[in-house]
Amino acid sequence: MAASPEGAPRGSGAPAPRSGAAARRDDIARDVVGRRRELDLVLAAVTAGRDILLEGPPGTSKSTMLRAITANWGVPFVLVEGNAELTPARLVGHHNPARVLKEDYSAANFVPGPLVEAMRAGGFLYIEELNRAPEDTLNVLLGAMAERAVEVPRVGGIRALPTFRVLASMNPFDDIGTARISDSVYDRWCRLAVGYQDEAEERAIVAVRTGSADDRLIADGVSLTRATRGHPELRRGSSVRGAIDLVAIARELAELDSYGSGAELDRPRMVLDAAMLALSGRIGVDEASELTPEQVITQIWEDHFFSRPGVRRRVPIG
Repeated sequence: MAASPEGAPRGSGAPAPRSGAAARRDDIARDVVGRRRELDLVLAAVTAGRDILLEGPPGTSKSTMLRAITANWGVPFVLVEGNAELTPARLVGHHNPARVLKEDYSAANFVPGPLVEAMRAGGFLYIEELNRAPEDTLNVLLGAMAERAVEVPRVGGIRALPTFRVLASMNPFDDIGTARISDSVYDRWCRLAVGYQDEAEERAIVAVRTGSADDRLIADGVSLTRATRGHPELRRGSSVRGAIDLVAIARELAELDSYGSGAELDRPRMVLDAAMLALSGRIGVDEASELTPEQVITQIWEDHFFSRPGVRRRVPIG
């Protein structure tokens, strides 16, 4: 019988040995709930030396995947927020004004910005909300991506280590307050669209992040949060971070005994108050709607807990 390259006979029924890449991926996946397909794609791209643009709503594990990879690789993760204040000087770095006055310009008094920091250390530069960054900043970034080097006045050329990557995220185009990315910018990146995870994975995320073992509370929190994403009065729903905070707050409220205890615990009312606190700031009411965030959350809460909206009942804790 012919043998495979690894020495296992074909047709023997023995499991195929895992490649080194697959084993490393499995190590990285331990720090990420779900997202196996997306993790495979991101890992393949950065291993191939490519830069990635992740497009999707907040709270969808984009930075979590990247942090897990950099932790596994042993390289820095340098986070930058894309906004109008992210000027080229803030991105690349600047000379210390006090030392310039005292010593004149020199490489010694240069204070590296996040781009140079990531290049020198061979780390991942991650820019959140790329479509909020100024155009001249993007031009500097694209040059560094193309050449893997930057020229800093009075310092000289800085070349990136081989593991340097540029990753970025952006909101979908219909989000208010963002700018469209030009074709020349898109041409520099591999692009991956990232959506919300399914309900089971979001429950697992909430359980991990809160440490809660109350499956009913986790299910309530995730269900209420997911309902905000499709509500007709909302232009923006909450990410899983809303569910995480809802469950964490509800756990603490239960300890205060303000909602009863044991069989007398008014769980629905407790969950409503936690939802008001955790979700009202994370949702965006449509401009044409006359409802407030609190009214929308109350509607979602009534639909979730009661067959007839407005009728209250006590539900014992499990």
